[in-house]
Amino acid sequence: MSRQRQTTSSRPATAWSRQTLVHYWLLQLPELALVVLVLILLQGWMSIPSWLFWSIMVAWVAKDAILYPLVWRAYQPAHASTGDAIIGDVGMTREPLDPTGYIVVRGVLWRAKVAGGGPPIASDTPVRIQARHGLTLTVVPDRGDPNA
Repeated sequence: MSRQRQTTSSRPATAWSRQTLVHYWLLQLPELALVVLVLILLQGWMSIPSWLFWSIMVAWVAKDAILYPLVWRAYQPAHASTGDAIIGDVGMTREPLDPTGYIVVRGVLWRAKVAGGGPPIASDTPVRIQARHGLTLTVVPDRGDPNA
């Protein structure tokens, strides 16, 4: 059981990396450039006061800053939902897998099935992920062998 806890807690769920922050802000730049372009066009057409122009710009950047804590996980490249980074991890069954059911891996609930039509796996049993097919994981009982 301690091995399972060790594996799932090796990557903190609240760590903001510099890479994630830079990735987020770089993806906000095209949108900000479009807002600036629209405001410049409106300023030439309607003569918008400069204080309003800058207020809209500050509000737009503030909106992105306020949203970052809510969406940062989507910009983190090593998150469990990206790629096959989850293969080899250990999870815990929430219900019996006979042959399918649900497991928890890194604090996330996943649909899982027993690999190769093996025998059912009881609830609260550590399992090792062998493969991922869409949103379903293929698992085997974890025997504590990291090379399994």
